[in-house]
Amino acid sequence: MLFRSRRQFLKASSLGLSLLAVDRSALARRLAPSNPAPASPIVISTWDFGIPANQAAWKILSQGGRALDAVEAGARVPEADLNNHSVGRAGYPDRDGHVTLDACIMDEKGNCGAVAALENIDHPISVARLVMEKTPHVFLAGEGAMQFALENGFKKTKLLTPDSEKAWREWLKEAKYKPTINVENKLYQPVDKLPGNKLNHDTIGMIALDAKGNLAGACTTSGMAFKLHGRVGDSPIIGAGLYIDNEVGGATSTGVGEEVIRNVGSFLVVELMRQGYTPEAACKAAVQRIIDKKPAKAKEIQVGFLALNKKGEYGAYAIQGGFSYAVCHAQKQDLLIKSKSSY
Repeated sequence: MLFRSRRQFLKASSLGLSLLAVDRSALARRLAPSNPAPASPIVISTWDFGIPANQAAWKILSQGGRALDAVEAGARVPEADLNNHSVGRAGYPDRDGHVTLDACIMDEKGNCGAVAALENIDHPISVARLVMEKTPHVFLAGEGAMQFALENGFKKTKLLTPDSEKAWREWLKEAKYKPTINVENKLYQPVDKLPGNKLNHDTIGMIALDAKGNLAGACTTSGMAFKLHGRVGDSPIIGAGLYIDNEVGGATSTGVGEEVIRNVGSFLVVELMRQGYTPEAACKAAVQRIIDKKPAKAKEIQVGFLALNKKGEYGAYAIQGGFSYAVCHAQKQDLLIKSKSSY
């Protein structure tokens, strides 16, 4: 650029320095941790039912145990909870009346295992861990996943509970499916208080950092209530519903899984943290990508991300308000935090 006078040069230089200052200010906000790290270990998980799950994980972490053991133990709590109709054996069925479960788990070495469309087995997270540890594969689905579970000592269990069956039969009267945003906050209400066509789903995603500084994560769900038989969401997909990188951090997701899959959401959050984003800022950027691609649809759905970095800093962000997450560390074992959101 040519300058006709010294005054023009100084004016342009001043403007450039001002813009640089603005950029640096924005960068500083992006990098400033919104949740300063407590001393490790720490475990975080999605939704209010993450509190008892975290407490089960904490029993292992507080004794110096491995993050992988902690997230498995934590995920098993909502899987066994008969009042939780979005995770585990009390989950709502698909439109044909089958309860199918999805889960994945990932350790600090990048090892991972997953199961999807698993029927008649009540702890898919533990089956996923065995897939990781006992097979050369990452993912087993359907009848093959059930066969593997039975061969490894799991017992067949009827998953369709009376409450879940009642909700399904109520839904069949109209057989309409439209997800209701944040209906997971109402999961503990009596089934007859929730209209059948407004029942939805959700997931528990967990990430733990142990005393040795290693990360692990788990994600488990019964998926969308009254989904098409065979539908699989983001929860068991490594990189979508869960991703762990022991050099950087981990992320998990909740909400409408199709949109998470399309953006490989949890992997995206971790890669943004690798670039220097805080957990909250990384989650926000991943949410914004979904909104930018489908702005009209985004106003009608919920997707949230939750992340923990290697320093123990954590954060979350969602499309819609109402997403909450649970945090557990040495100072507080039952902390529930409301996530920030775009709408």
